[in-house]
Amino acid sequence: MIVVHDLVHRYRPDASPALDGVTLQIERGSLFGLLGPNGAGKTTLISLVAGLLAAQLGRITIDGQPLADFRSTQPNAIALVPQDYAFYPMLTVAENLAFFAGVQGLARSLQTERCAAAIHFARLEGVARQLAGELSGGLRRRLNLAIGLLGDPALLLLDEPTVGVDPQSRHFLLDAIRDLGEAGKTVIYTSHYMDEVEALCDRVAIIDHGKVLVQGRLTDVLRDEAPALTLRLDRALPSTLADDWAVRYPGFAHTRDSIRLHPFVAEALPGLLAELQAADCQPRALSFGTQNLEEVFMRLTRRSLRD
Repeated sequence: MIVVHDLVHRYRPDASPALDGVTLQIERGSLFGLLGPNGAGKTTLISLVAGLLAAQLGRITIDGQPLADFRSTQPNAIALVPQDYAFYPMLTVAENLAFFAGVQGLARSLQTERCAAAIHFARLEGVARQLAGELSGGLRRRLNLAIGLLGDPALLLLDEPTVGVDPQSRHFLLDAIRDLGEAGKTVIYTSHYMDEVEALCDRVAIIDHGKVLVQGRLTDVLRDEAPALTLRLDRALPSTLADDWAVRYPGFAHTRDSIRLHPFVAEALPGLLAELQAADCQPRALSFGTQNLEEVFMRLTRRSLRD
């Protein structure tokens, strides 16, 4: 188990904390989604777990060991696959893998075995002799992942691993990451794509301003104790109707093309739909009593997903 306890981190003594008392528990073998707006503290937390930054206050333990001791005895047990491309574009795919296998101190015979396994896992056989700088975006992401797997890590930190890829490559990467979880590896997965996290992860945490807003099993985080109504509309709700509903319905919120009422009584739905029809707004989709991860994220952070 990975335990992050009361982490506080500032980049300058006079700055607001990037992490402000973060406490998390991540079960061994879980696919753990770490979510938050830009600037929420995700990258700082990932950097601390990876050992790239030293903890200022608080502690991180893995299987009861302090992080520094764990990394000292098992130097390849934690691997970070960053959002930026972490390879040399002037080297071929095979040369990059051989170089990074050597950097990790693997024995020569093990280097050959691990490089072959990484190429097979990421389906890079057809481009092994191609310069990394000439690869498509999807192949570059697959090479990034393959390099991260060379040390056969028990803990894999994935930072936005599907950014800038085509749909086919995205599905391949998600399936590959799911396979890693099924093989028993612990994965901490950061992404702005809520649907990815919802499809992959069994546990999630949402952080903002350096604090944990919610954490737990995905099913628990998505559970809606008080039924809510969500409607997606074909156009924006007229401001006069929005102002009226804000007074009449507790918990009313709306975006450009959707409305949410929480809590909501099902018996009120016919009247609400009639008012929408009178305002020339047509519902495109309706959900009642359920919520998705993006709705939870938006409600807790009160921010745009990408600001």
